[in-house]
Amino acid sequence: MEALIPVINKLQDVFNTVGADIIQLPQIAVVGTQSSGKSSVLEALVGRDLLPRGTGVVTRRPLILQLVHVDPEDRRKTSEENGVDGEEWGKFLHTKNKIYTDFDEIRLEIEAETERVSGNNKGITDEPIHLKIFSPHVVNLTLVDLPGITKVPVGDQPKDIEVQIKDLIVKHISNPNSIILAVTAANTDMATSEALKVAREVDPDGRRTLAVVTKLDLMDAGTDAMDVLMGRVIPVKLGLIGVVNRSQLDINNKKTVANAIRDEYAFLQKKYPSLASRNGTKYLARTLNRLLMHHIRDCLPELKTRINVLAAQYQSLLSSYGEPVEDQSSTLLQLITKFAAEYCHTIEGTAKYIETTELCGGARICYIFHETFGRTLESVDPLGGLTTIDVLTAIRNATGPRPALFVPEVSFELLVKRQVKRLEEPSLRCVELVHEEMQRIIQHCSNYSTQELLRFPKLHDAIVEVVTSLLRKRLPVTNEMVHNLVAIELAYINTKHPDFADACGLMNNNIEEQRRNRMRELPSSVPRDKGDQDVGTGNWRGMLKKGEEGVGGDKSMLQTSNPGSPQRGHAVNLLDVPVPVSRKLSAREQRDCEVIERLIKSYFLIVRKNIQDSVPKAVMHFLVNHVKDSLQSELVGQLYKAGLLDDLLTESEDMAQRRNEAADMLKALQKASQVIAEIRETQMW
Repeated sequence: MEALIPVINKLQDVFNTVGADIIQLPQIAVVGTQSSGKSSVLEALVGRDLLPRGTGVVTRRPLILQLVHVDPEDRRKTSEENGVDGEEWGKFLHTKNKIYTDFDEIRLEIEAETERVSGNNKGITDEPIHLKIFSPHVVNLTLVDLPGITKVPVGDQPKDIEVQIKDLIVKHISNPNSIILAVTAANTDMATSEALKVAREVDPDGRRTLAVVTKLDLMDAGTDAMDVLMGRVIPVKLGLIGVVNRSQLDINNKKTVANAIRDEYAFLQKKYPSLASRNGTKYLARTLNRLLMHHIRDCLPELKTRINVLAAQYQSLLSSYGEPVEDQSSTLLQLITKFAAEYCHTIEGTAKYIETTELCGGARICYIFHETFGRTLESVDPLGGLTTIDVLTAIRNATGPRPALFVPEVSFELLVKRQVKRLEEPSLRCVELVHEEMQRIIQHCSNYSTQELLRFPKLHDAIVEVVTSLLRKRLPVTNEMVHNLVAIELAYINTKHPDFADACGLMNNNIEEQRRNRMRELPSSVPRDKGDQDVGTGNWRGMLKKGEEGVGGDKSMLQTSNPGSPQRGHAVNLLDVPVPVSRKLSAREQRDCEVIERLIKSYFLIVRKNIQDSVPKAVMHFLVNHVKDSLQSELVGQLYKAGLLDDLLTESEDMAQRRNEAADMLKALQKASQVIAEIRETQMW
């Protein structure tokens, strides 16, 4: 099981090559306040001075520190291959294959790389530094050194430095595959430990937390850490280990880590003899190694599943990006054909990607025909904008200077044409709505059906232009046809239409019945011919007499006087005779108007039915079906040209980069899956 940690190191190397952190690998996250001895603990585990030191926030980027145990045989082999002079060396990910044997140089490189990314204003960043240390004196571990927790900004630190650091720490320790190493100084109150507090936020049961108590030698005289080391103060599931750090004086005097560990052992034997074997830096290293191995063993099954799922996702993503173009002519023709087919399928309702949030394509066109257009026509009032005075005026104008014995047919035609003309505007609006939907289908096909077009933005734009141009050319043709449909209805008022003839017959019967009823109501002393004369409006003398008497006695009769009216005894100018603006209609006038209105309504409904049926047919034939039938030939004729191939099949700037990134990630995931498979074969878990 000892080999599990190198396996995780291999996986870390695999994902480092693609610069990705999509896989949360098992690791140990080191958390502590500033000056808690966190850096000293890490250096004690490494056995060398390699971390930057100073005041304020020194660690401003996460440092992923991989400790790799190297056997003497492997060390000689590596020294021969890489020209390493020494038994310990380090490698940074950002410096590629450069090998560092001087640990002071490693510290300077950490400082320089921190300044390069985080700047010199004491700010922090989430981008980690990857450092791998090879040594025969270390155990296999993967540690993450995080910035120390601080409360008050110092110097030119950002005002929200506390929030920034806490967010960064929580992000790393929230990884369920990580072990939290909470570092707290023994000369502080353990109950107020910030490291344990933030660890408890993400690990309330303490199942992933190991506490480390530093500076055991700096406790006040007369006190000790016995209760703390026994776990009586702060209970944590993974245990609590005490260590003794080098003091700042020791560091200034260049006291080695090996000597510090020897002095630490002597201190523990003297101060805590019963606990010496379960505390100290060496015991901490062995414990971390054991905990990490068991943690890796528990995490590997889920890790394997996660890697396989991601591999399938990136395989699908890579497939969507397509392969690099080899045969341009064939690729262009395939893309054009596929777009034309998907466009037609969207209209027919057989597209592969069916929209579920709104009507699209043929379904929306059907809705426009039968809901939008149909309801709009049904809402048009057959007599809308037409008053009784308009009807009466049309009747009188159609008779000329002669009184009419019958209702003139010309007045009916004049008025019904005026009403039928009102159907043209909603019909043309129907064409416009279908044209807009045909335009929307282009975008639908680009987004959902033919994602390959996203690889070639110039080809996409060219296809959109060709289809838009085709639709634009068909729009006036379709509008002209719809206009002609209304004009055809206006050209000939077919009063012999079967439906209209039936309506006229029924209407004549009703009128005759009304006439007979009025005749029955006349007194017996009134002759029938007299009664007809009084009822009718064709009696010139009766009209003159009524005009002289006025309409003052009837509330429904209105009359306006003209200041220039002739006075009695003066000459009369016939052109100055006042014309009544409105008056009460006679029985015959009322009857004639009703007849015309009923005829108009009857004929209008017949024409509306025809228009409601013929306009959708015309739109389908002249616009929708024509575009469907000629789309592919139009695209091929406009775009399938040798001189356009290179330009149209130029990929977007980031497409090649995204394809390469996806390919690299897929390769890394496949390699990681292979590494885990090798573990199963050797039964390491």
